[in-house]
Amino acid sequence: MLHMIIQITLLCVSISMLGLVYRVIKGPTVPDRVVALDAIGINLIAIIALVSMILDTYAFLPVILLLGILAFLGTVAFSKFLEKGEIIERERNH
Repeated sequence: MLHMIIQITLLCVSISMLGLVYRVIKGPTVPDRVVALDAIGINLIAIIALVSMILDTYAFLPVILLLGILAFLGTVAFSKFLEKGEIIERERNH
């Protein structure tokens, strides 16, 4: 029973990935694309976790943690770039 629920959940998450890919391609604005990319990262983590449950292994947990950290850092960098126009602030000599 649990195996069937996990497979249905995997199908639902995969379908939502298709909608997010469409949002990344069509936009309409750059912030929408950034949010869609972040959601794709979260869905990718969910897919890996579900596959890990299907395979009954803990081997993918470091991958999940790494993807979570990278998705967070990428979203923060994109947000900072959209707000200020640069990611790394440098001192300017005037």
